[in-house]
Amino acid sequence: MRLLFCLASAALAFEVAAQSAVDVARPEEHQKAQQAVAKAQEKRAKQASIIEFRGQQAFAEKELRSALKEEITTIEDYGLSPARADDLAFFLEVFYRKHGYAKVNVHYVIESGSRLRLNITEGPRFMLRTVVFEGNAHEPPDKLFEYMVGPTRERYSELEKRLPFVTADMEEGTHLVQRFYVVDGFLDVVVDPPRYRFQEQSNEVDVIVPIHEGRQYFFGSISFTGQTIYGAEALRGQIVDLLQRPYTDALVEDIPRRLQAYFKARGYYDVKVAATGAQEEAVNDRVPVQIVISAGPVYHFDGVTVNGLHRLHPSFVIKRFTRLRGKTYSPDVLDERFRTLMKTGLFNLLQIKPVPVDGNLLRLDISAEEAKSKELGFWIGYDTYEGALFGVQVGDRDLFGYGRPVTASIEVSQRSYKGEVLYEDPFFLDTDFVFRARANALTFDYDGYSKFELGGRLELSRKITKYDEAALIFSVRHVKITDSEIRPDFLLGPREYQVNTIGLTNTLDLRESPYVTPRGFLVGNTLDVASSGLGSDIEFVRGTMRVGYYLPFGPKPLTPGVVEDQPTGTPFQRWVRQSSIAFGARAGIIHSLTTSGSGEATAIPIDERFFNGGATSVRSFGERDLGPHDNHGHPVGGEFFTVFNVEYTFPILGELQGAIFTDAGNLLPSSEDIGLNDMRYAIGAGLRYKLPVGPIRLDYGVNPDPRQFEDFGAFHFSFGFAF
Repeated sequence: MRLLFCLASAALAFEVAAQSAVDVARPEEHQKAQQAVAKAQEKRAKQASIIEFRGQQAFAEKELRSALKEEITTIEDYGLSPARADDLAFFLEVFYRKHGYAKVNVHYVIESGSRLRLNITEGPRFMLRTVVFEGNAHEPPDKLFEYMVGPTRERYSELEKRLPFVTADMEEGTHLVQRFYVVDGFLDVVVDPPRYRFQEQSNEVDVIVPIHEGRQYFFGSISFTGQTIYGAEALRGQIVDLLQRPYTDALVEDIPRRLQAYFKARGYYDVKVAATGAQEEAVNDRVPVQIVISAGPVYHFDGVTVNGLHRLHPSFVIKRFTRLRGKTYSPDVLDERFRTLMKTGLFNLLQIKPVPVDGNLLRLDISAEEAKSKELGFWIGYDTYEGALFGVQVGDRDLFGYGRPVTASIEVSQRSYKGEVLYEDPFFLDTDFVFRARANALTFDYDGYSKFELGGRLELSRKITKYDEAALIFSVRHVKITDSEIRPDFLLGPREYQVNTIGLTNTLDLRESPYVTPRGFLVGNTLDVASSGLGSDIEFVRGTMRVGYYLPFGPKPLTPGVVEDQPTGTPFQRWVRQSSIAFGARAGIIHSLTTSGSGEATAIPIDERFFNGGATSVRSFGERDLGPHDNHGHPVGGEFFTVFNVEYTFPILGELQGAIFTDAGNLLPSSEDIGLNDMRYAIGAGLRYKLPVGPIRLDYGVNPDPRQFEDFGAFHFSFGFAF
């Protein structure tokens, strides 16, 4: 598995037909410009030296300047003044206090019109000793503690047991505690400002948080009026999970959204729902809620209008909605169409606005902003097995204005040269099928042999459901072993052959977020056959299966709407980090369909066999290094394999995570004798750094039972999830 230091992000969009103009300055103007830049740089260098720090011990001057970069830049750009000097001293104190220096004092002296001295008296660094909650009869102190220290914890690892005392964080923590109470139905809660007890001898601080909980409210009677249509019980069923929670105004506001979505999914585009809670009429702390519904008529889809397109033909968009005409309005259907179009990469912006027209019809007015269709991308990186690599890709996502992308790429590594051309039709023959055609050529130097391959692949895939996808694949490959050190030679199998296969794949992906923190099941199956009837020199049947389950656990960030006035992205959400555990299992088998004169199955070529070991399988072995070897220690692969993985990941700091894992697997030489015999194992640990497209991984797997000539373990530096 490879790690790319630059993921085609350079995606330099360009228009082939665009004109470019370069203004070339005259020599004397160019010289004046250089002199002006040099003077500005000299002036800035002088100004950077006018600020002097004295008395700092806990932090290097470089750290202080970095923390005050914005304020220092303001002085450099607009000059030194008492007000700006006072601001600089103030923010310097804020920086110190954020690190526990509660009694820091910064005094500034303007020694001349262009020189500022900051005298720092740091004082001791205070650490948080205890947080005591007074009056919390209903909520456990350990849970309240996590909210209280959340703003501080955001800046420190969860493995760090002692946290610095930061007054501003404690004050923010009391607000989070109060919001937590409100979420739990304590609408009248009051959390007083915290009190502090400084332990001068130990430089520790005890924090006392007085809490006046008040009453906890719950939902009482729910009454429906207006056009209920589906009946009170059916409507209540749509909000039953909300009604089981403690009563809050935020949940009352969620009720109309839930019921409107329920009605709109059934065609009531113009439905209106209002929910009102009467806290003052609560009986036994249960608040009655009245819900008023005005459903309106059922709407149906009508025609489509498109504007904003320049290169892409409007028919590309219109055809995606043609089959909706006359059908009952459904926002889910529109959302599905929207996501499908956005995944093509053809649009920067796409807005679909239903507009009521005569006869309870909805016309879809679509506004689009096209993305740059032509792009040039490159990447450099490192792969555990291939070593350093470099690649370049050029493509057009809108070939001839019909939304069909074509890309060409070249990649060079220390082991391989690869070239590929890929053509896609995301709506094959104006259906929901996706068609892909690719042609490729490559050379690759494996341990023990090298090969040249020339081939192509046709793929027709379709989403069966939102989560289930199937594909029919026809593949043509010509493989030639150009060099071999495998001994004895019969372990290599045929040196040159044509292999043509036809196969099916099916993937059921129930994960919520495949690239960030996946949760849920993943099941994948493949089956392909190589036959002389397809023009293949060799004949075999091959199948693989993959099952994965991913389970994050621990505290979750609350979503917008759960906490009143709690916008997305506040510290209340950011500091919550989750651990996760993942389980994976894979297996594969390949069986020859031809026999030799003795009745035994003919050998499968080495390049068609399975290999095991590496960053995504049993991590105590190097890439492809688990399983049968020849007389010189080169891996020769096998016809049956299994891999089982369990991995636990936990947060360390920010996006950095730790991991511990155990792997097991085998690789057997013959498909005639399969099973779980000769299993090999790995126990290891690693680091993960989360990126939007997946984690960077560093793993080390230990081999608990190394055999002769086997290593104690293996390092793996890679990108993406292990399984």
